[in-house]
Amino acid sequence: MGDKKQSLESFWMPFTGNRAFKKNPRLVARANGMFYYTPDGREILDMVAGLWCCNAGHGHPRIVGAIQAQAAEMDYAPPFGFGHPAAFEVAETLTGLTPEGINHVFFTNSGSESVDTALKIALAYQKERGQPSRTRFIGRERGYHGVGFGGISVGGIPYNRKQFSNSMIPGVDHLPHTHLLDRNAFSRGLPESGFELADALQSILTLHDPSNVAAVIVEPIAGSAGVLIPPKGYLKRLREICDKHDILLIFDEVITGFGRLGDNFAAQAFDVTPDIITSAKGLTSGTVPMGAVFVRDEIYNEFMSKPGAAIELFHGYTYSAHPLAVAACKATQQVYADEGLFQRSADMAPLFEDALHSLKGEPHVIDIRNYGLMGAVEFAAIEGQPGARGAGIIQKCFEAGLMVRVTGDTIAFSPPLILKESHIQQAVETFRTVLRA
Repeated sequence: MGDKKQSLESFWMPFTGNRAFKKNPRLVARANGMFYYTPDGREILDMVAGLWCCNAGHGHPRIVGAIQAQAAEMDYAPPFGFGHPAAFEVAETLTGLTPEGINHVFFTNSGSESVDTALKIALAYQKERGQPSRTRFIGRERGYHGVGFGGISVGGIPYNRKQFSNSMIPGVDHLPHTHLLDRNAFSRGLPESGFELADALQSILTLHDPSNVAAVIVEPIAGSAGVLIPPKGYLKRLREICDKHDILLIFDEVITGFGRLGDNFAAQAFDVTPDIITSAKGLTSGTVPMGAVFVRDEIYNEFMSKPGAAIELFHGYTYSAHPLAVAACKATQQVYADEGLFQRSADMAPLFEDALHSLKGEPHVIDIRNYGLMGAVEFAAIEGQPGARGAGIIQKCFEAGLMVRVTGDTIAFSPPLILKESHIQQAVETFRTVLRA
């Protein structure tokens, strides 16, 4: 075995063109702060926080130390019928960050699990409160809600659904997406046009009857589809319609949570309080897989109001509140607070915005959009080859020492919250050089 040459074939990579990647792999071997390093030691500036998740940067000593110490103290604790003190402690810390009235959290292991958990809670809640006819969900076109069957059903990215189209959950409809390129191109922050798109929810409810709808689920900002920013007033209008018809509103904040928009959650950044919030990624700064679903007190209390001591929700995971994840989460939240990273995100956002929009006029750029420390540059597709330009750009950026995220012909940016002005300048000028080449 020791003489066998390493092959890339055994690993079936997720969301990757395996054949193309293995011909020209982009490999990283270690990371620290704002940078990855290739196996041969080349420095790569990380402008996507790994995969929207490493908000505290890479290799933070306090987070690393907490994980190491926990592994030595207790490697695992069963979450079914047992618990460990740190899980309850970190739950209290996290619910201190959520909007008022959202004081309970259910732990998962990923964003995908968080979404499926939120959908199951929504369905079970409607039954618990005596409204079992409320079984329908409403998602949104171009929405990404993970890869579980529930998530891809309420999600609206065609390729994520295509191979599984006959096996998705029934009773799902979709709002139109909010990306109005002809009206909102090169918007800074929230676009001015498109508020009226929220009223499509009323039309969908009229079609299905509100009494049959359990919940509406949206990303406050659609990240994986290319950083699609909601128009001004759009999310508030969704909240108003849901309130009018007594329908749950779920915010998928797997990307937008934990400082990405300069606040604890997008719910606070946009001043719209949902009934359920899903999260993951920045929860542990990407160090150990973990997810969390936050619910309004009314939802939790409905489950707890029945007499007896039976299980209230028949759902959970072997690794819910895993000790290593909890230790990572606790240390990560302390780092966020002690180093003021959410405020730092807010302070850096205007510099990030100006730098990103300086790319207007570069070759093939048809849109630039941003909010907080999320941004995207969209390119005109090569005729007959959608996605080819984006794929070429991400490869050339990596070769030039820059890591970005690609979705079709859109390049996304979501840097760690520890970034400095010099990192922004380096990233944008590297990107500009790649485009001009």
